[in-house]
Amino acid sequence: MKMEHVKTRSNMWYLLPIFVGLIGGIIAYWILRHDDPNIAKKCLYIGITLAIVGIIANILIVTQMPGLTPDFNVNV
Repeated sequence: MKMEHVKTRSNMWYLLPIFVGLIGGIIAYWILRHDDPNIAKKCLYIGITLAIVGIIANILIVTQMPGLTPDFNVNV
């Protein structure tokens, strides 16, 4: 049986996907995947979740702006 040595990493790694988003989650996952796979997966999930929340928030904000409705300025 092969025993793997798993290093525990700081919880400060969670700040990378919070501030950088999906790219930060991918970077944190890539760095931590061998040392602490549990934190690596959580960082990736945080990055994905925050990216989805950001996209939904942008869609909701853009649909509420009246100046962005397509009217094409055509008089018939």
